[in-house]
Amino acid sequence: MIKELDVIGNESPGQRRPDWLRVKLPSGKKFKEVSQAIRDNNLNTVCSEARCPNMGECWGAGTATFMILGDVCTRSCSFCAVKTGRPPKELDWDEPRRVADAAMKMELKHVVLTSVNRDERKDGGAPIFAECHKVLREMIPGVTIESLIPDFRGVWDALQIVIDTPPDVLSHNLETVPRLYRTVRPQAKYERSLELLQRTKNQGLRSKTGIMVGFGETREEVIRLMQDCVDHQVDVLTIGQYMQPTKMHHPVVEWIHPDQFAEYKEIGEEMGLGHVESGPLVRSSYHAERHV
Repeated sequence: MIKELDVIGNESPGQRRPDWLRVKLPSGKKFKEVSQAIRDNNLNTVCSEARCPNMGECWGAGTATFMILGDVCTRSCSFCAVKTGRPPKELDWDEPRRVADAAMKMELKHVVLTSVNRDERKDGGAPIFAECHKVLREMIPGVTIESLIPDFRGVWDALQIVIDTPPDVLSHNLETVPRLYRTVRPQAKYERSLELLQRTKNQGLRSKTGIMVGFGETREEVIRLMQDCVDHQVDVLTIGQYMQPTKMHHPVVEWIHPDQFAEYKEIGEEMGLGHVESGPLVRSSYHAERHV
């Protein structure tokens, strides 16, 4: 019998998580090997820090998303389980080597990087992304890379540092519809995130973004966001169900039915998005190797 568990997170009062939000219990030899490689290199993953429901599936398949620049974020998004606070003053310049070493041990052909926000720095930590790209390509010939980056507070020189040593996919998440930014993503700006995605495309990179649904957005708002993505030449969009990581975080307003996710995929691709990955358990790094 395959053991299952409820997706990591908390339900809002009076709400019961639907049956389609169940995942396999993490286990198996490959899962243990990935866990060991991450521990041995003193690394963080968004899989565990953000309590991703797909950790068992992805780690069991030998993949993980490395979270660089530490595990303390300078922002306080109401949906996110990553710690908020004051990060270390200095960048960890050995981190790129450790990421590449872990990726080699895991025999990865495609590596996904993401990070906390480092708003205390003018460069936002962008040089560590660039160094990760460089070291990964040196140590793993033929590797492909996706980097899910912050908005760098609109400091486009920082973005350029990442672009100058480019990943194969440059990703930046919109997270939610613009009406909800004040409560969900208070230190971010919707238009600034769209501009980042457009600047990515203007320099010839493959661009990607992701959102969560269930915050209280309307179907029409999601469709308008998809049109904004088309207008800014986004190549890949991911859509997944928001799940409250703790009772202190933004409540789940609605559990979105799988049929609605299927409709979003159909609408988005008909509108001109190259690929839409849409489903209750989809996260921005889910099936990332398909997005290159």
